[in-house]
Amino acid sequence: MRTHGDFYALCAQNVFGFFQGVAVKLGTWAVAVLLGSGALCAQQNPTVNAPSAPAPIAPTPQPMLTAPRSLALPGLLQGVTPGQSAPPAASDSNASAQSTPAPAPKPSNVPPPQIPVTGKGSSEAAFTLRTRVNFVLVPVIVKDSKGNLVPGLTWHDFKVFEDGVQQQLTFFTVDPFPLSVAFVLDQSVPSDTMKKVNDALGALQGAFTPYDEISVFTYASHVTQATGFTGAQSQRLTAVLQRIQSPGRDMQVPGGYGPMSEGPVINGHTIDPNVTPMHNGSYIPIIPHEIHTLNDAILEAANNLAQRGKGRRRIIYVISDGKEHGSTSSYKEVVHYLLTNQIAVYGTLVGDSATPVLGFLDKFHLPLLGIDNILPKYTTATGGQLDAELSRNGIERSFAKIAEQVRTEYTLGYNSHHSVFDSRFRQIEVQVLRPGLTVVAKQGYYPTASAQ
Repeated sequence: MRTHGDFYALCAQNVFGFFQGVAVKLGTWAVAVLLGSGALCAQQNPTVNAPSAPAPIAPTPQPMLTAPRSLALPGLLQGVTPGQSAPPAASDSNASAQSTPAPAPKPSNVPPPQIPVTGKGSSEAAFTLRTRVNFVLVPVIVKDSKGNLVPGLTWHDFKVFEDGVQQQLTFFTVDPFPLSVAFVLDQSVPSDTMKKVNDALGALQGAFTPYDEISVFTYASHVTQATGFTGAQSQRLTAVLQRIQSPGRDMQVPGGYGPMSEGPVINGHTIDPNVTPMHNGSYIPIIPHEIHTLNDAILEAANNLAQRGKGRRRIIYVISDGKEHGSTSSYKEVVHYLLTNQIAVYGTLVGDSATPVLGFLDKFHLPLLGIDNILPKYTTATGGQLDAELSRNGIERSFAKIAEQVRTEYTLGYNSHHSVFDSRFRQIEVQVLRPGLTVVAKQGYYPTASAQ
């Protein structure tokens, strides 16, 4: 039987055991804390209380394995090269740019895009593909019954026929094109006409814009290029137009009477080829042959124009009396070249050919004489226009009139139904579906390979 003393002894023993267990746990926790603090200090300062360790053995170098490009993980590498330190941290903007998913790799058989050089435009990167095409451009001028230009027409107002077959229009515009003009001046006209032309040349530049370019040719017995293509408003062209002024041709004709009618005579024979003795001993005057190389001049100007860009309107502008004699090129050859290279001939007719009666008679070829006034044939065949003027003011006005006609042209385009290998001449007819209007266009063309 337990007494009260035993009960108190048992309670004291239990309390002592409880506090003894708590002390043991606190000691264990303190030891753990001290050991953890020592390990942390050892990591921060390894030289403190660090035991000496043997030198590490260098590992044997192994070959580096490079993953194929197709297996690369650009999202994980983030520009880190194995064996090199990581790049500095990027800013927020760079980080957002790098977070964008990389585009899928392109197939190896697709050529890279051509990127133009900065500041040089897309034309530097463009490539040229040469191919045979059947696309045909037809510039058209429309006039009313009074000869005034008619604006405001649409593609619904036109029909185009090639060799009698109607073509479907695939292109139509009323926008003006920049002009490449080969200016051809006849220096074989009579002196009085030449003076009027020289006085009017100062107004030529005012008919064109700074976007146009002009080259200058002169001809009489031979063709001369005064300048290559230069700006229509340039000072160089002004100087060239002043330099090409010529006195023209002297119109003096030997008479058939008087003391000098026979010309110089040596040993009874005349030495002047312009007079020829007749059987009765008297002499008659013979007018010497005049040289007017108009065909050669137009062909050389056309050859110069054919090198200009496709996006420009090619024009030959001639100031002449239209006479032709002594050229090495024929009219047929020159027209063939003009129609092949899409060149139109415009002109101002001067001299006797500009008068109503003489101008009409000059269109006919007389035996043993040169061909007069061949210029209308060129303008009709190529879709150009001709203006006849006698005075200086009329010649000046013709410059602006011709330039206005060129800038108000309608440009029609279609794909020919003929084979690209058929090089024969193709006749063109343009009709306007409004009464009382006249259409001026080229009569046809010769196909050729085009650069697109």
